[in-house]
Amino acid sequence: MPSFFLKKPVVFSALALLALAAFLGWRQWRGPEVAAYEVVTRPLLQQVVASGEVRSQALARIGSEITGVIRTRHVREGDTVQPGDVLLELNSDEPQARVREAQAALQQLTASARPQAQATLREAQNNLEQARRERVRREQLLERQLLSTELVEQARRSESTARAALDRAQLLAGAQAAGGTEEQQLRQRLAAATATLAKTRISASVTGIVQTRNAEPGDLVQPGRTLLEIAPANSREIVLQVDEKNMAPLRVGQPAQIIADAFPDQVLTARVSFIAPAVDSSRGTVDVHLDITTPAAFLSQGMTVSATIETGRRDKTLVVANDALRSIKADRAEVLRMQGGKVERASVRLGLRGMIHSEVTEGLKAGDRVLIGEAAAGQRVRVRLQAMPAGAGD
Repeated sequence: MPSFFLKKPVVFSALALLALAAFLGWRQWRGPEVAAYEVVTRPLLQQVVASGEVRSQALARIGSEITGVIRTRHVREGDTVQPGDVLLELNSDEPQARVREAQAALQQLTASARPQAQATLREAQNNLEQARRERVRREQLLERQLLSTELVEQARRSESTARAALDRAQLLAGAQAAGGTEEQQLRQRLAAATATLAKTRISASVTGIVQTRNAEPGDLVQPGRTLLEIAPANSREIVLQVDEKNMAPLRVGQPAQIIADAFPDQVLTARVSFIAPAVDSSRGTVDVHLDITTPAAFLSQGMTVSATIETGRRDKTLVVANDALRSIKADRAEVLRMQGGKVERASVRLGLRGMIHSEVTEGLKAGDRVLIGEAAAGQRVRVRLQAMPAGAGD
C-alpha cells in the first residue's frame, strides 16, 4: 500500500484538533454564560406584609359595685347585649329588707311622729299662754299687796319653763314637718337603700358582644373584680406586629388588605389608624393598628389575620429585580452591569422598595442589562437574558 494513503488520516486528525482548539479559545475569549435581567419601566407597588390579630379598641369590663352572691347569670360568651340588658343578678334579700325598713321609717314619720309633734307644739303653746296669764294675775295681786313676792316668782319661773318647752316643741315640729330635716334624712336613707338594691342587678352599659365571663351563680363577688368583658359594637380593629426594619415607610391613613386565616376567601379593606410610638425591644416589632372599613361580622376577638399595607405606588417607573442588587445600604446599592461586552460595577440609588422589584432613580437606564450571577469587574461574559419576575403592581 502506498504511504500517502497512511498520512491522510493523520492530517485530518490534526485539522480537527486545531479546529477544536480554536473553538475553545473563542469560547474562552467570549467568557462564561451568565443570567441577566434587562432593566425596564413598569408599575411598582411598595407593600409591607405582617401578621396580627383582631382586637377591640375598647373593652368594657363589667363588675359589681357591692359585695354579694350571684343568684342568676343571664348571658354567656358570644351573646349580643344592649344598654340596660340585665347580665347578672345578685342575692337581694338584705338590700330589699333595708328598702322596706327605710319605707317603714318614712311612713312612721308621716303617720305618727309628725302628728304627735304638732300636738305637742299646740300643747306647749297653750301651756305658755296659761303660764303668762297666771304671771300677769299674780303681778297684779302683788301690786295691790294681796300676794307674796315668792308666789309671783314661781309664776315667772313657770312661764319661763313653758316658753322653753314651746321652743323644743317648735324645733321638733319643724324637723318632722313636711320637707324637714328628718324627712330628708329618711328619704336619703330610702334612696341609698334603693340604689343598693338596684346594684344587685348588673346591666350592660354599651351595645356589644360578651367576650369573657368569670363568674357563675353561687360565686361571692366583690368590687374590683371583673365578671364579664364586653367588646363594644364597631370597635374591632387589627393590631399588627410589624418588623421595625419595615416601619420607615408606614404612615397613618395608608390603605391595607386583610385576610383572616380562618376565612382565606374573604378579603377586607382597612386603613392604618395608629402607629405605636415605641418598639417592643424583646421582639423587635412595632404595633400598627388598622381600622376595618368593610363589614366583617365573621371576625372574632383574637382571630389571626394577615395584612398587606400599601406604602407607595408608581404607575410607571424604572425598576430592577431585587436579586440583582448587591451591597444594599439605605437607599444605595450596587449592580453588575454589562457595558461593551464586559462586566462593570455600577452604583444605583433606590426609591420605592417592593418585595420583588425596586425603583431605580439614579445609575441605570431602560435597556441596561444587570447580572444575576457572580462575575468579576472587567470580565467578558455571555449574557443569557431572563424574563423579569412578576411582582405587585404588574
